[in-house]
Amino acid sequence: MPKIGIIIGSTRPGRKGEQVARWVRDLAAKHAGDAADFELVDLKDYALPLLDEPLPAAQAPGHQPHTRRWAERIGSYGAFIIVTPEYNTAPPSSLTNAIDYLYAEWGGKPVAYVGYGVHGAVMAVHKLRAQAGQLRMADIGPQLALSLREDFVAFTDFRPQELHVPKLHGLVDELLAWAQALAPLRAASPTAA
Repeated sequence: MPKIGIIIGSTRPGRKGEQVARWVRDLAAKHAGDAADFELVDLKDYALPLLDEPLPAAQAPGHQPHTRRWAERIGSYGAFIIVTPEYNTAPPSSLTNAIDYLYAEWGGKPVAYVGYGVHGAVMAVHKLRAQAGQLRMADIGPQLALSLREDFVAFTDFRPQELHVPKLHGLVDELLAWAQALAPLRAASPTAA
């Protein structure tokens, strides 16, 4: 059974990502049943400083204790759903920084995106897709774009529209299909789940 990490991409006080990620996890788990295990991965729990490894992750694994802890967690997953807001047309720096810490742990794994913001975080997701390609990740086509105007009461209390439920189910179905298809590639890598 694949283990799917749902990454909460913002560490900002008052963030909405935790509400969104819990909704994603609950719906995904109910929809997938015993086909996958979905876990929240909260960047706040890792308190990663700005990238402080002397070599790029593609050249050598990190040696800092926080890097090794982060690598172990990310390496344990076979696929990801990234939940991200959009700040000035980009993903949060906390998310980009966390991604930059690792290389091998991302490779050969599919990734899906759930964005939230005034325009559904479509520009932030576009930038994350480009980054995923460099990391040898398979970023899947379905994307869920949640609007602060239509899916949050007073821009704060998450109340997603029902129309998002079948879209999320489709995203989960495709993510699981890709996770299964890429399993042989991950099995060939010593750090991949």
